Amino acid sequence: MESTDSSSGAPTTTTTTKDPITLLSTILRLTEERIIPLTRAGVSSGSKLFGAAILSRSSLRPLTVSTNNERESPLLHGEINCIQQYFTLPPASSSPEEKEKEGQYRIPTKDTIFFATHEPCSLCLSGITWAGFNEFYYLFTYEDSRDLFAIPYDIEILEEVFRVKAPGDTETSLKERPLYNRRNKFFTGRSLVELLEEQATLSEEEREKWRGEIERVKGLYNGLSETYQEGKKGGVESASVWK
Repeated sequence: MESTDSSSGAPTTTTTTKDPITLLSTILRLTEERIIPLTRAGVSSGSKLFGAAILSRSSLRPLTVSTNNERESPLLHGEINCIQQYFTLPPASSSPEEKEKEGQYRIPTKDTIFFATHEPCSLCLSGITWAGFNEFYYLFTYEDSRDLFAIPYDIEILEEVFRVKAPGDTETSLKERPLYNRRNKFFTGRSLVELLEEQATLSEEEREKWRGEIERVKGLYNGLSETYQEGKKGGVESASVWK
């Protein structure tokens, strides 16, 4: 599995001992069993349906699992809330047991993998970068957030604030430019679909199986989105300006 050396920008091999399909399976199961229940409670109280988790790179055990808490603060996106919770934990000693205990100890971020249910916005990309996570994955793309969940602000903020017109740019060439670099000196970011499609040795039957599983887990968010949209229409209280 390829990652990025934060000091040189050169591609390096990560230390994960798990194969990519095990990683994919683990993330999908974690989403269904842990993140979605937390998110269900969050959207009922006015928060968005974005969640996140931090996993041990070596074992893929979850170290912190969290969801959006914009009812309390507009900055507590799922990823930021997860990072904040993670950094309240005391650093683990050299003990292997301590390093694998969820919610009790923190290991260096270079030894972890970050997962966001939705492609991280500009705020969360910055948080992931500043916290030192060099590898992250996501289930839903920006376009999914806009088209499936009626939350267009991830794209709009990147376009309006960060996408600067260069000499010679036309409106068309500007819009064709990527919103951010998914592979850079600080991190490598991939969707779960990209992770799957990169596995050249998979049979088409296996590939179709995992495509179906990704779509099944994505479908679990339909009800959560309906709850969120109903709350938004009903004026459920939230600290977020952009709903």
